[in-house]
Amino acid sequence: MHTGRIVFSQLMDFCPLHEFATCVRRYRGHYRVREFSCLDQFLAMTFAQLTGRASLRDIEIGLRALSFKLYHAGFRGKVSRRTLADANEKRDWRIYADFAQVLLRIARRLYAHDDFGVALGQAA
Repeated sequence: MHTGRIVFSQLMDFCPLHEFATCVRRYRGHYRVREFSCLDQFLAMTFAQLTGRASLRDIEIGLRALSFKLYHAGFRGKVSRRTLADANEKRDWRIYADFAQVLLRIARRLYAHDDFGVALGQAA
């Protein structure tokens, strides 16, 4: 039996969560939130993107398959379709747009001299 960390958790280690927390504070993302945090929403949507999920139901099924490993993947709250739908509807999208800009800045710095077919300077 494998006893190491799951791959998703290892990938999320590359995200600067202190910068994410700054973005959440800037737009008061945790205002009147009890259980499903902005980080849980970010992790769920990142999971959906990385695994090619197409709908909220598909995301819920994929995460439910990992239900015993969600805590180890970084999730702190339960992920359901309704919870995720409410979070996507009510949370300020600028939290994630600002965090995307942070990630792009990091990528520009890391790959400034590499030519891999995509101009990161134009992705702003």
